[in-house]
Amino acid sequence: MENRSNPLTTDYKSRMNRVFEYIDENLDSDLSLDVIADIAHFSPYHFHRVFKGITQETLNDYITRRRIEKAAADLLHKATQITQIALTYGFTNNATFTRAFKRYYGVSPTAFRKEHPHKFSKIRQVESKNGKAYPDREKYLCIIDNLKNWITMNAKIEVKEVAAMELAYVSCIGPQNLGRAFQTLMQWATPRGLMENDHSKVITIYHDSFKVTEYSKVRISAALSLPEKMETSGAIGTTHIAPGRYIIGSFFIGQEEFEQSWTGLFLWMNENGYTKRDDNPFEVYHTNFNEHPEQKCQVDFYIPVES
Repeated sequence: MENRSNPLTTDYKSRMNRVFEYIDENLDSDLSLDVIADIAHFSPYHFHRVFKGITQETLNDYITRRRIEKAAADLLHKATQITQIALTYGFTNNATFTRAFKRYYGVSPTAFRKEHPHKFSKIRQVESKNGKAYPDREKYLCIIDNLKNWITMNAKIEVKEVAAMELAYVSCIGPQNLGRAFQTLMQWATPRGLMENDHSKVITIYHDSFKVTEYSKVRISAALSLPEKMETSGAIGTTHIAPGRYIIGSFFIGQEEFEQSWTGLFLWMNENGYTKRDDNPFEVYHTNFNEHPEQKCQVDFYIPVES
């Protein structure tokens, strides 16, 4: 993970990349401290301190939050039965899942699914505490209409099969750290001539959804597509974009317009009968914000969907 406040060695960062990937891929499995510490090749005691230093959470709190948030995302985007969702994310039964979910979101999974997802945005919960009320039905319908108009006017949307892409990446927790993650990635890529490769794409991957995860805890990766598999180390990890079907929304927008673009694209997905796949959404940049007089860029948003 890229985090200036944690003076981790290059070796530590490489180990932590493996840990986050392992957790994401095994949320239905045994993720005890001993198991995860072994993945990182640390003693349990030392790993506990390192992990909390990076995430500001204990391992158990982090895993529980990831399981509940992934379940919440499924409740919003899939018609899967609640019991099956609970089992998918490592809960032994529906009652245990419901208790844990209610502690986190304040309502049962059933109630969460029935209410509109906008109400349960973690960002909106913070705003509500600051005195901003949730929109009523009339205002909500107006928001939906505005999003539809936004997408119609600003996006070219297509659904197509996408080939696998090999990536180098630097992961971070919180959007506030994404700039430093990209800086680290570019410092690695530039002397290797990767930034001069016409086929290299600058990418942001979202491992969490802002609808269900607190803003400061959203895990994001700054990534660069590679012409072939390469050896990396330290903060630079390797991963891949899974092949498959994607909704692709092409935009020419400023940074302040990203949220409504993503929300509008997910609305388009739901209204056109598509179901999100378990892979992560991502952005591919074709131009640079800083090189445009209005700080705009050409960017494609990718949502993985089931075939």
